[in-house]
Amino acid sequence: MSAKFGPAGNSESFPYKSSAKAPGWLAELGLDVYEYQCGKGVNIKEDTARSIGQAARAAGIGLSLHAPYFINLANPEPESLEKTIGYITAACEAADWMGAERVVIHSGALMKRTRGEALEIAKRSLREVLAACDGAGYGHIALCPETMGKINQLGDLDEVLSLCTLDERLVPTVDFGHLYARTLGALDGREACVAMLDKIEGVLGAERASRFHSHFSKIAFTQKGGEKMHLTFAQSEFGPDPLPLMEEVARRGWSPTFICESAGTQAEDALAMKRAYAAYRENSEERKKLT
Repeated sequence: MSAKFGPAGNSESFPYKSSAKAPGWLAELGLDVYEYQCGKGVNIKEDTARSIGQAARAAGIGLSLHAPYFINLANPEPESLEKTIGYITAACEAADWMGAERVVIHSGALMKRTRGEALEIAKRSLREVLAACDGAGYGHIALCPETMGKINQLGDLDEVLSLCTLDERLVPTVDFGHLYARTLGALDGREACVAMLDKIEGVLGAERASRFHSHFSKIAFTQKGGEKMHLTFAQSEFGPDPLPLMEEVARRGWSPTFICESAGTQAEDALAMKRAYAAYRENSEERKKLT
């Protein structure tokens, strides 16, 4: 097994109007996966979703889907939970039409609660969400709680991993750009990558850890709030640097999915990550032969 790489949505260089053309285009570039974006709401029509799925199967491109950004698992109000369940089941329905195997979900905001209080609320909400997804026939789709970039949001790595202990089907979306931003640049470089991957393995076990979902981009941050904006690999003022992560994942022989969220160059930057990973993997295998 090997890691998989692809973009979140369509790059500025995408030459077509219809996302149904995206899988074939990505396959020509040499990429492996495509994450369809429903961040502003699940507005995709069934025939469009099925067309994307058909094109993806023909091109050998794996699919995931990003659920609406405004999901808040940490809001205890019954009306909010009902809306959250609706957003996530609608996302699962669209994913099912496409044949997407994973749906990325946000954890929510603290809303003046302690991190511990917000996490316990989110756990209760997520149990309700899982039950609703099972009841609607979407138990085969993995929900992927995402690490978040703003300091006042629920979703540091420990919190996301804690959510994922609720059910074996839950897969963490480890957004390394978000973790870099919310720690004001602290989580960058080889030692940080090793520590984060070790933590994932320690909580979830080697097998589940090896196939985590991931978002990656360079992200500008502010000292007060954390994440400010997504950037491209071409800029050098902000990180994180993708190379230490590619090297460490290759060394471990893990097979996660990396979705690049660069601002407009996500397909190109995903391909850069894939090439770096492939080179590190080849070097790692050569070293093993020598020993």
